[in-house]
Amino acid sequence: MSMLGWCKIMLRKTWLEINLDNLYDNCCFMIKHTNKKLIAVIKANGYGCGDVEIAKVVLDAGASMLAVSSLDEAMALRNGGIEAPILILGYVEPSDALLLIENNISTSVVSLDWVKELVKENINGLKVHLKVDTGMNRIGIKDIDELKEAYEILKNAKADVEGIFTHYACSDVDPSFKTDEQFSKFKRAYKALNAKFKYVHCDNSDASLTYQEDITNSFRLGIGMYGYCSYKSELKKVISLYTTIINVKTVNKGETIGYGATYTCEEDEIIATLPIGYADGFIRKNSGRNVYVNGEYATIVGRVCMDQCMIKLSKKYPIGTIVELVGDHISIEDMAKDLDTIVYEIITNFNERLTRKYIKNNKEYLIVNKRVS
Repeated sequence: MSMLGWCKIMLRKTWLEINLDNLYDNCCFMIKHTNKKLIAVIKANGYGCGDVEIAKVVLDAGASMLAVSSLDEAMALRNGGIEAPILILGYVEPSDALLLIENNISTSVVSLDWVKELVKENINGLKVHLKVDTGMNRIGIKDIDELKEAYEILKNAKADVEGIFTHYACSDVDPSFKTDEQFSKFKRAYKALNAKFKYVHCDNSDASLTYQEDITNSFRLGIGMYGYCSYKSELKKVISLYTTIINVKTVNKGETIGYGATYTCEEDEIIATLPIGYADGFIRKNSGRNVYVNGEYATIVGRVCMDQCMIKLSKKYPIGTIVELVGDHISIEDMAKDLDTIVYEIITNFNERLTRKYIKNNKEYLIVNKRVS
């Protein structure tokens, strides 16, 4: 897209930049590293990066299946032209079985009671994955006898029980703490069924990098696709966040900045305004943190507003100067630590007010602004 096209669609020069080359490389690396089938988790609108665009890249990279959290997320992919297998990891109303079958969408078995409600519908051909609760205590079947009963009911109703899985609670820490115990429970449940499954999957991003086990043939990659994990790896960062300077002024010593007058200039200071705020997902706790401007760091002063925030500069820069909020110089991991949260929460909070700029083949590939396009 030309810069003119960018200007027409990026009416506010604040954008999330998504490197599709790095996304592709991360998927290829993990498939080779695990030698298993990739189930690419693109819930929450592809972790805020755009579900359809992310889906196209991970499928090109060799993903065997996509995973989402809900039926509406699955339907958004189908409506976006994605025809690949999709698994819903969360709860689906049993009454929606026909919609699942018609759209070739697999769903998770969340409990025995859910199965008994499900089979009140015609589920001939419905694809399901048995969810084994091994200690997350969220959804899934804990008791092996109940798991067997659910499996038999589903088979008798001619459902396609194509998968079985569990989810680790602590794979980002020492496996001996929790993951070994969870895997042992899953293995017992898996062997008790004495059945073959197309997809057997336990490992999430962190476990896929580090945990060794002997029965799964697939793995689920979510946050790892974007280059973030708890362990040092060859994964590449995918997400950056940029804005631009829209106003610069000198503020006199003793004057205050922003709501609540929380910052007072200790001398005459150069203050720039940026068009991003907490309504974009750049929350108020970012006040006091650094951004990166033209080779130097600058501090956010005063409170982050709904739509804007202010930074203190060492010198005046022209209107339109690009400011990095997340990228090569401001890591999202450091941001998460400073804000007492996790990377997942930060990137999924970046909402549709932010234009998405996609990089492919090392150049600008696509600009998406759902609010104006």
